[in-house]
Amino acid sequence: MKGFSLATIGAVALVAVAPFVTHSLVLTPLWQPSSAIAQNATKSQIQLRLEAEKKLVQQDSQGKQTVTWQALQGKVVVQPGDVLRYTVTGGNNGDKAVKNLTINQPIPQGMVYVLKSATVNDKQGAKITYSIDGGRSFVEEPTIKVTLANGKQETRPAPATAYTHIRWKFGSSVAAKETVKGTYQVQVR
Repeated sequence: MKGFSLATIGAVALVAVAPFVTHSLVLTPLWQPSSAIAQNATKSQIQLRLEAEKKLVQQDSQGKQTVTWQALQGKVVVQPGDVLRYTVTGGNNGDKAVKNLTINQPIPQGMVYVLKSATVNDKQGAKITYSIDGGRSFVEEPTIKVTLANGKQETRPAPATAYTHIRWKFGSSVAAKETVKGTYQVQVR
């Protein structure tokens, strides 16, 4: 099996603090050497952090499986089939609320989104949407049209391989000093 090292293609944890110009925040995949783009018209400070963990499944002497998550730090090798969990944290370090905070996260290349794995902390009005068109549009439940053998078209849920981005919208505003968080899982191809 062919593995690759996350350390050779980028940092495992990404932290960015920046003055902002628009309401949308974008965290880039871990293995691209660029930093996060974090912008907001109120010139508040949003601190973004992206962390990755690898799923470990172990079986005890009675045959019961337990799942733990190992933080990925330093030089890490992952193999096809490994499941990773990403946690995106945004902290409003400013003195004013940030209105309409949105964080977009591309599904990293070489990975497939694990369906229904995205979560968001209990922020009132928080919403998760997905893109299957490279981040141009987002919906709660992406669908595709499939042509059946008889020539008819049918709309079906999009397969995991079609997902390209996840978007978290954190309600109408994020208060000063408040932290919001979203998670999602991917599987290494």
